[in-house]
Amino acid sequence: MLSYDFKTAITSGYCKGHPSSDTVECIKHLKACVLDINHPLLLPLIIFSHDISYKTDIKQRDIRDWLRRLEHAVSMRSEIEENGGYANNEGVVNLDAVNRDLIECHSQALWKRPIAYLCILEAMNEAMEFFRDHLSDDQKQNDPHIMILHANFCSRMRFFKMRLKGIESYAHTTLARIEIQRSALYNIIAQKQSQLNFQIAGEQRKLAVASKREGSSVKMLSLLGTIFLPGTYIASMFSTTFFNFQNASDMNSDVSPRFWIYWAVTIPATLIIVSIWYIWERRRESRYDREDVDLEKGSEDLERMIMEAMRKRTMSKASTWITKTNEKRS
Repeated sequence: MLSYDFKTAITSGYCKGHPSSDTVECIKHLKACVLDINHPLLLPLIIFSHDISYKTDIKQRDIRDWLRRLEHAVSMRSEIEENGGYANNEGVVNLDAVNRDLIECHSQALWKRPIAYLCILEAMNEAMEFFRDHLSDDQKQNDPHIMILHANFCSRMRFFKMRLKGIESYAHTTLARIEIQRSALYNIIAQKQSQLNFQIAGEQRKLAVASKREGSSVKMLSLLGTIFLPGTYIASMFSTTFFNFQNASDMNSDVSPRFWIYWAVTIPATLIIVSIWYIWERRRESRYDREDVDLEKGSEDLERMIMEAMRKRTMSKASTWITKTNEKRS
């Protein structure tokens, strides 16, 4: 924040910075330009020039190089590098790493947007015009160097404006290419998921066919049991000593008077067997419930295994913006 007094030609204000800024370098630069200190916009112009230094251009070029490697990975080109963290020795691309680096590349491309600096430059142009319009003729005659300095500042700001427009066009192209690669990557992931769903559907179809075959076999056995069981039961009961059809003179003498013993034993035994079956069936249903839970978990594990086999996740080869720039500069 600066304040300039046209009567005394004194500029006052304060500047707040932090370790990541270039405040110290700006102050050193200001001390080196002590002969031009009478212009009030000298320090803002120095800070602005340091903030849009060559590092911004280098960063945009690094982003473009990184994006080119991502394009090779998404399009499955032969130029993809194995040491880039996107492909293993078998040539399978790690889509998770590509997606992660696309997001990181997008965030870095949005860092220090030139459009924001163009707005700051417009405000500085307004301040320059205000200073020129309110500067008295006596001050212009007494200090002709200030108008020369003012013209140099205006020329420098026009240069900054053209440079920022070029960087904005460069960054806009980079962002458009990132959006294209993101759309292509999402299409690839959708295709992989479709293949996964197809494989899962195939496995479920095999299970359904096997269950159908087993159900048909059980149904056939039940039908045979239904056909032969009544006859077997009646034959076994008539073959007991409670019935004698050979030497009997009438129907009353065919049946033994102790036939009630058969029912006295059969009915309790039947109730006991039915009770045991009921208890066993309840326990089996509980076991089936646990098996259903395990089956759902197994389906999730199967899905994860198929996705791992398809995507070949190699998270140990993690790459970020810092590691990429360090590898390139080293």
